[in-house]
Amino acid sequence: MRNPLSERIVTIPPSGIRKFFDIVSEMEDAISLGVGEPDFDTPWHIREEGIYSLEKGRTFYTSNAGLKELKVEIANYLKRRQELLYDPDKEIMVTVGGSEAIDVALRAMLDPGDEVLIPQPSYVSYVPCTILANGVPVPIELEEKDEFRLTPEKLLEKITPKTKILIMPFPNNPTGAIMEKEDLEKVAEIVIEKDLFVISDEIYSELTYKGQHVSIASIPGMRERTVLINGFSKSYAMTGWRLGYAAAPKEILGQMLKIHQFAIMCAPTTSQYAAVSALRNGDEDVEMMRESYNQRRRYLVNALREMGLECFEPYGAFYVFPSIKKFGMTSDEFAVRLLNAEKVAVVPGTAFGDSGEGFLRLSYAYSLESLKVALDRIRRFVEQLEKEQGLR
Repeated sequence: MRNPLSERIVTIPPSGIRKFFDIVSEMEDAISLGVGEPDFDTPWHIREEGIYSLEKGRTFYTSNAGLKELKVEIANYLKRRQELLYDPDKEIMVTVGGSEAIDVALRAMLDPGDEVLIPQPSYVSYVPCTILANGVPVPIELEEKDEFRLTPEKLLEKITPKTKILIMPFPNNPTGAIMEKEDLEKVAEIVIEKDLFVISDEIYSELTYKGQHVSIASIPGMRERTVLINGFSKSYAMTGWRLGYAAAPKEILGQMLKIHQFAIMCAPTTSQYAAVSALRNGDEDVEMMRESYNQRRRYLVNALREMGLECFEPYGAFYVFPSIKKFGMTSDEFAVRLLNAEKVAVVPGTAFGDSGEGFLRLSYAYSLESLKVALDRIRRFVEQLEKEQGLR
């Protein structure tokens, strides 16, 4: 029998995020700080709209690009929050989560051999989606000394004549890093000069704790070069509803929609009706969750520093990225030993790229009570390591 599998697929490793969590699910009294999922329930008015849509029998396909009512609300949201103007009929499409939007954007824009610049550490899907779209992923290794921001120098180092797309993964998963307006302006200048395009993954845009998030699409000259991707999973605690969107120039969006038509048809209808309520009536919900996350963020950073772990100040998303380099072990080794010794699951930084070595991702999308228990266990583990290595 011939090999039934694609060589390209076989060479792509599975997500490093999930490595520990099959074990955790069967480990009694284990605590996971690894999954990036809000611990809040979807706000009731959003759930109620979804329920109402079912009661009214709204269970049919929407248009391929999404419910018109929802696309209008997305356009209103982007105008209100980012002062960006998009035509809901030609420049916005609703997707099955932000992940689908990333996938179809890359497939619509890349020809074989085109290079995609991917700042790392960053979300695990950018590299495999680039490979699946016949592109060549080119990592840009970000550093803690720069607060894991993308600098003009690092960007220029990796641009070649084959470079076509720059991924902008900010606010960042796993580091919590953000890019402020002045940072984006420097990047935009290079993008325009080198005639590149940007896929800006802004799924954590509402979870910013230092001023308001700025989209690179709002920088002069960048709207026509940018595919803006966002969604409802993080800001509105709607992970299981599987709903995202893309906003882009019509020339790009039209081709993305073609792929979406053949592969997906349309995003879940019930979720789309619920998302209309999220955008119309959800600002107070987002503010409440953001304040709660911010409280946990400050608590977690201070606790990690008090136990002797270096941890830069993250200003976005709901993750911290402490360094464990002083122990002289890999991130994977540290995570495995912590899980076995104290039943706390975290994600090794290398799950997000080689430049994540020496770091761990901890999510604070958990209650303060759970965080306190987990931190007590981590503290005990760190103290034991320090004794073993003569560090205290």
